[in-house]
Amino acid sequence: MELLQSLVSFLNNILWQYVIIAMLIFMGFYFTIQTKFVQFRYFREMFRIITESKGNKKGISSLQAFFISTASRVGTGNLAGVALAISLGGPGAVFWMWLIALIGGASSFVESTLAQIYKVKDKESYRGGPAYYMERGLHKRWMGMLFAILITLSFGLIFNSVQANTITFAFENAFKLDRAIVGMIITVLTAVIIFGGIQRVALATSIIVPVMAGLYLLVAVYVLIVNITELPAMFVLIIKNAFGLEQAVGGGVGAAIMMGIKRGLFSNEAGMGSAPNAAATAEVAHPVKQGLIQTLGVFTDTLLVCSATAFMILLSGEYTKEGLDGIALTQAALGVHIGDWAKSFIAITVFMFAFSSIIGNYYYGETNIEFMKSSKMALLVYRIGVVAMVMFGSVASIQIVWDLADLFMALMALVNLIAIFLLGKVAFAALRDYMEQREKGKEPVFYARNIGIHNVDCWNEEYGEMKKEG
Repeated sequence: MELLQSLVSFLNNILWQYVIIAMLIFMGFYFTIQTKFVQFRYFREMFRIITESKGNKKGISSLQAFFISTASRVGTGNLAGVALAISLGGPGAVFWMWLIALIGGASSFVESTLAQIYKVKDKESYRGGPAYYMERGLHKRWMGMLFAILITLSFGLIFNSVQANTITFAFENAFKLDRAIVGMIITVLTAVIIFGGIQRVALATSIIVPVMAGLYLLVAVYVLIVNITELPAMFVLIIKNAFGLEQAVGGGVGAAIMMGIKRGLFSNEAGMGSAPNAAATAEVAHPVKQGLIQTLGVFTDTLLVCSATAFMILLSGEYTKEGLDGIALTQAALGVHIGDWAKSFIAITVFMFAFSSIIGNYYYGETNIEFMKSSKMALLVYRIGVVAMVMFGSVASIQIVWDLADLFMALMALVNLIAIFLLGKVAFAALRDYMEQREKGKEPVFYARNIGIHNVDCWNEEYGEMKKEG
């Protein structure tokens, strides 16, 4: 185990210090400029289209696709991940988390729009994502296969072990429950849902996500109101630490940047290539609609939920104490604000956040197994593997599961960022097509030929006619 830990740490240092952070920032600014700040200009449009109904009652609506991706985004990264970023990178990490979300919104728009354009029909639903646009858009099936393997291992197995790990630590800290027993309960619940297919995944996440996010944000609002006079000083602290104007607790500027971007990417997934798998499932009349909706998901995750956690931690002062990190820090911080029942509240919130992430993460692996044209036996083995990794994460140490998650997250992001950079012009053309129709007062309908592409399954004239009302 020590050898594995050393190897993973070595690879993480190379990828995160020299490659991924630079690529994320460059791509974010590049896509922001090329789309003329789409993530800000079309903010109102995101809310308009998210409530649209779907044309086919058996398909997945825009709102359900939003919930599936949000279920994956909003998880332990929002509670334990933010706490880790602050404990290791100082308050300044919060600023860099915000930055990667704001510019990453454009990257999310591009990857999710591409996923819609190159999606394929799957009975009453759709499948798609980076593996599909790598094969059909770039004509590089080997690249799609590589990504499919990475995301299946990352989300279905490793990331789910992180989610389970955080749940059991939270319940151990709050209720003194044996982590193995809690792990077995999570494992059984996971098995019940993932063997039910995408419709059950969509139903489960559409119920869990609004409830869990709403309750958590209500508590955060209460904490902010009670501490309203401290807010100006808190924001000054974040900015000063972000640029080294004040000595950071937990690390200097470099640590703040690295931890903020690492944990920000783990949480909002912008550019990583995960959310496009959910975006592709939606039944919409124009691909840009899902691009905009998934951009809203990035903002919801980081600017709302992650910020809520960060504010509660910083306002408590608990981050300055030795030996507190991860979910224990979040529980201790909230305890300062609302009392001893905070541990129980956070434990239950973590369960809802993380369990919904397990469900969303599972689906990302499933859709990529379909891309690899694997047998039903392979899907069964994958499902068993997901269940096994949930149990493993429930009893494993915290460091190894987070380090493995960072490594696979970096590899996924590397492959996907290269692909969306090469295919970006397709998404830009789709956006222009959408804007032109909206400016004419039309409800946009997409035809692939209008932007000069042909290697698609779902966007010919016949498909477009069927979706005019969707």
